[in-house]
Amino acid sequence: MGAQGFDACFGRPPEVSWVAPGRVNVIGEHTDYNDGFALPVALPLVVTAWLAARNDDQLHVASAQHGGDVAVIADVRPGTVDGWASYVAGAVWALREAGHHVPGLDVYVDGTVPPGAGLSSSAALECAVAAGIDDLLHLGIRRPDLARIAHRGENEFVGAPTGIMDQAASLLCTDRHALLLDARSLHTTAVPFDLAGHALAMMVVDTRTPHRLVDSEYAARRRECEAAARALGVPALRDLDVDALGGEAVTALDPVQRRRVRHIVSENARVLDTVAILTGDADVRAIGPLLTDSHTSLRDDFEVSCDQLDTAVDALLGAGAYGARMTGGGFGGCAIALVDAGREESMLDAVRRAFTDHGFTAPALVPGGPAPGAHRLG
Repeated sequence: MGAQGFDACFGRPPEVSWVAPGRVNVIGEHTDYNDGFALPVALPLVVTAWLAARNDDQLHVASAQHGGDVAVIADVRPGTVDGWASYVAGAVWALREAGHHVPGLDVYVDGTVPPGAGLSSSAALECAVAAGIDDLLHLGIRRPDLARIAHRGENEFVGAPTGIMDQAASLLCTDRHALLLDARSLHTTAVPFDLAGHALAMMVVDTRTPHRLVDSEYAARRRECEAAARALGVPALRDLDVDALGGEAVTALDPVQRRRVRHIVSENARVLDTVAILTGDADVRAIGPLLTDSHTSLRDDFEVSCDQLDTAVDALLGAGAYGARMTGGGFGGCAIALVDAGREESMLDAVRRAFTDHGFTAPALVPGGPAPGAHRLG
């Protein structure tokens, strides 16, 4: 229906159409803006963008989720656009800021990534549009560079202080693999993640507790990490190893900064330990305790969990999950769990019962990955 929706809005067919997925992070939370490591997978939930060039500099955008009403953006500058359209405009602005001539565009989007669930619906939207423009105009931008451009659009145009993991995952993930991301260099490695071959599954449970990163405490966590890095005299917290946590410099920090440092340093180590298990001869189930330790760290040291996420993790572990953790920026969104394949519904029932006991909105099961990254349709 997307091409027909484009035609209905703009009176002509689209020239290109691109799909970009949402993501879930296996492990490595809040590490990307600290130049660290993360291990996301793409989900089979996507945003699709249909595009065609215009003969002027205006941006005309419409969305299936908003009734197909066309918004006309004549001046693509930060502060001039809000709402969902700002992510489309941010991709256009960032490409222009990177030195690419981007004319006016007609853009129509549709998607299956639930907004506010911590599954990077915004990055999927940005990346579908950015990849579509790259294709439409034959720009030939390398995927890592396109991720940087889309990330700049979210940071500087939309004003969301996120790290680059979401855009990298949406553009660079591959089928049946997780993506080891070095956020400093943007070097990526495909890591085998064939859980089905081990009779396992990764559950993604939407707690139905939406979060908004622009006006949440996410920005505060980033500032705290940057301040701690300055106090420790390192470019980023990625430059510390686990041994540094017991050192005089870290113990001299104020208690809040000390907790933030402890999470980032230990989380980076957990990412690399997880990759070592997935690429080695160990039982894949051995990553489970690392996932659970990650949640504990996010809850206690980084303080970005919430009652719904904690309840979901506890219920999943109590029902027999090998490991479970919150995923995404926090303060709501989704939890993941490593479970035996075929047990997803019974595990979800355990979470439902716990949520009922606490008076929470019923959770939902989200299709898990790993799935392919951004690609052209047709």
